[in-house]
Amino acid sequence: MASNFKFYCGGEWRSSDKVLEITNPFNGDVVGTTSFATKDDLEHATKSAVAAFEKTRKMQSYERAAVLQQLADGLARREDEFVELMTKEAGKPIKDSRVEVQRGVFTLQTAVEEARRIGGETIPLDLMASSAGRFGFTRRFPIGPIAGISPFNFPLNLALHKVAPAIASGNPIVLKVPTHDPLTMLTFAQLIDETDLPKGAVSIMPMDREVGDKLVTDERFAMLSFTGSPNVGWDMKSRAGKKRVVLELGGNAGVIVDRRSDVKLAAQRCRVGAFAYAGQVCISVQRIYVHEERKDEFIEALLDEIGKMNVGDPMDASTDLGPMIDDKAAGRTEEWIEAAKQQGAEVLCGGKADGRFFQPTVILNAPRDSFVCSREAFAPLVNVFTFNDFTEALTHINDSDFGLQAGVFTYSLEHALQAYETIDAGGIIINDVPTYRIDHMPYGGVKDSGLSREGLRYAIEDMTEPRLAVFNRVPDPDA
Repeated sequence: MASNFKFYCGGEWRSSDKVLEITNPFNGDVVGTTSFATKDDLEHATKSAVAAFEKTRKMQSYERAAVLQQLADGLARREDEFVELMTKEAGKPIKDSRVEVQRGVFTLQTAVEEARRIGGETIPLDLMASSAGRFGFTRRFPIGPIAGISPFNFPLNLALHKVAPAIASGNPIVLKVPTHDPLTMLTFAQLIDETDLPKGAVSIMPMDREVGDKLVTDERFAMLSFTGSPNVGWDMKSRAGKKRVVLELGGNAGVIVDRRSDVKLAAQRCRVGAFAYAGQVCISVQRIYVHEERKDEFIEALLDEIGKMNVGDPMDASTDLGPMIDDKAAGRTEEWIEAAKQQGAEVLCGGKADGRFFQPTVILNAPRDSFVCSREAFAPLVNVFTFNDFTEALTHINDSDFGLQAGVFTYSLEHALQAYETIDAGGIIINDVPTYRIDHMPYGGVKDSGLSREGLRYAIEDMTEPRLAVFNRVPDPDA
């Protein structure tokens, strides 16, 4: 029998009569039930966060680090439970779920370290005669309650990229979890409840759009951290008022396979980068630009790699590709590919949906303005193009409204540096795909890909304010 999960609101376990049933994308089985928080629940969580800030802002570094260490230990101890739950409610292949849980432990452990080294700097001020005897220093102070909104594709780790730096920096957080797969973070709330954090320091709740929208406009929140679609994110920013806004809005990631490069490695990694979690990853490989001289070799290697993929039950440890999150996602992907074919694109493999499963798809020479090439598909498809001149390839990579991460496979140091200096994106990954991420690195994009950076230290900078103290050395006449 499916379990019922209450949500965590201002340090209390609550439920409402607005039931939310979570089903397995693979087979439609009910994984569990929970309920949507009401406006009154959100108000309680918000007031509790405001009250908790008077305590969290005074917590010492060792206290914040101890809480985060307890959370890391608890998650590691219950790894198998989280892996199974995530696989069932998100449809993520179990081997990928295990990696995500292990990354979650790493995220929390890194936050432990960052909580211990939130520092400042000493500033010499005696640069003019009028400032003789003066010096200054800075410290970073927490800014106040954080509103967080996390996505379905990494239901644990992307949520922790909001919760962990908030705890590390002494800020309360109210987190809206995704409606497709909220149970993972509701289970994590059990670990929160076991710590010595002040009640109200963390609230974790599903919310419908009407209730959740209050997170955007409520002036009691000092910052909004949102991960999701560009249209929604930019609309939120326009209505967020004076609060800080951090947006991670996805991408249309490109890869260059240079003439002098390891083509076999590129094909192996592009297969992973394009089709991990059915392409439902913000930095999924969507556009590949291959040097004309290596085109046939690369395509043959890529298709060979795709042929080795196992499609099936996410609970099977051998599965590489599971279902998409829902029927709508699979159906619209097929429509986009058919539209590209009508515009002259050639589908080398895949292109069809089977229920929620979508075949891994390689598209050759899609029009640059087609949806599958110009927008974020969030699906298991990849476009392949050719180039003759490396500078031309860089221009093609930049020909996008997005700029999250890009990958370049090359043996040429000059080309690697040229790519780093030219590509307009938040991260340039040399000899690997843009899908690469480790959780302490700065992560975020430019253009329609968003604002600011996640990654523990970088998120903490957004969640804190530097404050200057200036000392004027004045002799004590009685000393």
